[in-house]
Amino acid sequence: MKGIECIELRKFITEYKQKNEKNEFKPVAVGKYGIRTRESIYSKELAKDYSKNKIIFKNTLTVGMGSRQIDIGILTDDVIYSVSPAYHTYKISGINADYLRYCLMCRNEDMFKRFVKRGSRQGKSIDLKRWLEYEIPVYDVCNQEKIVLKLNKVTNVISMRKQQLQKLDELIQARFVEMFGDPIINPFNWEKKRFDSICENLDSRRKPISSGDRVEGIYPYYGASGIVDYVEDYIFDEDILLVSEDGANLLMRSTPIAFSVSGKVWVNNHAHVVKFDEMSLQKYVEIYFSLIDISENITGSAQPKLNQAKLNAMMIPIPEKALLEQYCEFLKQIYKSKLVIKNLLQIYKHQIQM
Repeated sequence: MKGIECIELRKFITEYKQKNEKNEFKPVAVGKYGIRTRESIYSKELAKDYSKNKIIFKNTLTVGMGSRQIDIGILTDDVIYSVSPAYHTYKISGINADYLRYCLMCRNEDMFKRFVKRGSRQGKSIDLKRWLEYEIPVYDVCNQEKIVLKLNKVTNVISMRKQQLQKLDELIQARFVEMFGDPIINPFNWEKKRFDSICENLDSRRKPISSGDRVEGIYPYYGASGIVDYVEDYIFDEDILLVSEDGANLLMRSTPIAFSVSGKVWVNNHAHVVKFDEMSLQKYVEIYFSLIDISENITGSAQPKLNQAKLNAMMIPIPEKALLEQYCEFLKQIYKSKLVIKNLLQIYKHQIQM
């Protein structure tokens, strides 16, 4: 395409600060996946007064600081929401808003490396002055629309593939209940055993590293809900199960609270680390945790916590070994299917690069 020009972001966005003073517009969250309703993330309402929030509306850009990316949300629907006052809000003009969204989305990693500085949330903040000088490729209006139409089609395919992954996760849980019964009712009367009798706790080997002291590397650095960062060294090199120790997700369950990890990794003190003799038992327990309510084992209100004593004392119904191995084989086939879909997702996401 012809007629491309590299232009600074400041030419297309102007910051504004309009408050939700009458508390009339419902709040949304802005993160890795753009703008999302809070009920799609959290299982309960966190507050009732959002009068200090900022208002966002059609053709506005919202920017915040994520753990590993710049949180960007562009609203193109003719609706009005409110966002946390911690976000920066901008009006968009002189450029197709969807085109701008794709531009920023595919350059997020580059912008994160260039403009993130040590500061506020999770030890990082955005150098907004320099970020506004960031140059993006800009085509004429007609070509912007053509690019958006093409990328919308790719985005729709990506959405369908993600739905396939979700259905496979649902199949994993459905097969669990079919083979072992409802984990709460335990209709097959499987023998119950204390959690600490079926695995070895490795919490003593965990080592937290503050964000300012981490040295970037190739090894995943895990926290309560998954990978937080990548560091230059590792402390585990084996098959382990991580169980969230603290954080709101223990109650809200927006991400798994138990997840298997293999290979060279570093784990901080926000996730319990346990090791099983048999992978089949580890996978069973991982899925078991996704199907039960552990709220009665959680302590703390401001900061929910599943301490080691509470975790160790949990009684887990344990099916016979042959069934566990059969289920583990089923999981292997499902994981193969998920890997194929994830590889396709990477191909599609690569097509979005501009």
